[in-house]
Amino acid sequence: MSVSQVSPGLFLSGLDSALNPSILSSRNITLIINASGLEDVTYPPLDGLHVLHVPIQDQPHAPLRHFFDPVAERINRNQTGGTLVHCAAGRSRSPALIMAYLMRTEGLSLRRAHEVVLEQRPFIRPNAGFWRQLMDYERTLFSRNTVRMVRTSSGVLPEALEDTNAATTYCVNI
Repeated sequence: MSVSQVSPGLFLSGLDSALNPSILSSRNITLIINASGLEDVTYPPLDGLHVLHVPIQDQPHAPLRHFFDPVAERINRNQTGGTLVHCAAGRSRSPALIMAYLMRTEGLSLRRAHEVVLEQRPFIRPNAGFWRQLMDYERTLFSRNTVRMVRTSSGVLPEALEDTNAATTYCVNI
């Protein structure tokens, strides 16, 4: 999957798709959120194309949370066309930013935001540090959490809570 449409006018991809002029034109992309960690990327010279750089590496300790609000605000201000959020592969940084956007602007829980993005891009896998930052953001926005981190044989992974007051859980499918 090169480009995934998360919602009308909001797209998610890796770097290669963000550099493809036909992909950008066909989706009327006027804003690119570059979370690849690379600032010297040369995008196709399309009229009206704006780029916001999010200088973050895909490391659990990287402070992606500092960009949740600014990215959401910039996406909301883009009224002239579509927005493409990308990182290197479209698996960790960019899906995490989109989940934060969905929580803030659509009022979705983290669990639901993850489901929405996962439905459109089944191979996303934000790193454990980004999950923790998203959980903190969810608690800040809604005073509750719908996801928790658990130790498994595959490492520490997010687990969705079926009900924040219940002990019943199911694993997030990542």
